[in-house]
Amino acid sequence: MIVIPMVGLSSRFFKAGFTKPKFQLELAGESVFSRAVKSFEHYFKSDRFTFVTRQDYDTPAFVESELKRLDVADYRIVALPRDTRGQAETVSLGLGDTADEEPLYIFNIDTFRHGYRKPEFTEACDGYLEVFEGEGDHWSFVEAGENGNVTRTTEKQRISNLCSDGLYYFKRRSDFDAALEHAMKSDATVKGEFYIAPLYNHLIGSGATIKYDLIGPADIDFCGTPDEFEVLRKRWQK
Repeated sequence: MIVIPMVGLSSRFFKAGFTKPKFQLELAGESVFSRAVKSFEHYFKSDRFTFVTRQDYDTPAFVESELKRLDVADYRIVALPRDTRGQAETVSLGLGDTADEEPLYIFNIDTFRHGYRKPEFTEACDGYLEVFEGEGDHWSFVEAGENGNVTRTTEKQRISNLCSDGLYYFKRRSDFDAALEHAMKSDATVKGEFYIAPLYNHLIGSGATIKYDLIGPADIDFCGTPDEFEVLRKRWQK
């Protein structure tokens, strides 16, 4: 299952004068939502998609319309009545009766991953994070071990130049649930939120094999801030 959590407030966009959530904005003839979801275009006919949304700005109807236009075969829209305590809780609230053994691929609604294909090594690990080489300390980070394994993850704490692009894989829903339960019991938040990347530390500590997959700069574009949006708009304007 591919899960797209999208309950963020788009506060930076509204403060910059935009009147819609960022995923509803048009970018070179397509919505930001459409461009993000098309990261998984190869799986539109084979995989189930779950979108966890807010209820305002007619978001469920907007998502439904875009998914029909994109011809996504199997999807579910879960509209939450309240804010959440971060992306990890958002995903959890959207999973519903998803089977414990269901693999989860989680991605952002403001990132465009060009030509994504699931790595062949997923059968040989319990989870993985997709990463790129980046600057700054506002990312989730991976500490690399041998053979592409992850030894530790951090949130907003730079321990390497390997930054998560927001694509996370858990081989089993039950592993995600167990890691989040542990985080909640220990109140392991960052600035009051439960992030996904730190959940892997609990699994690593339990003996799980977590890997990372390094991609290049041409494979991805970010659209999470007004400045990033404007850069892409100017680059792609027709």
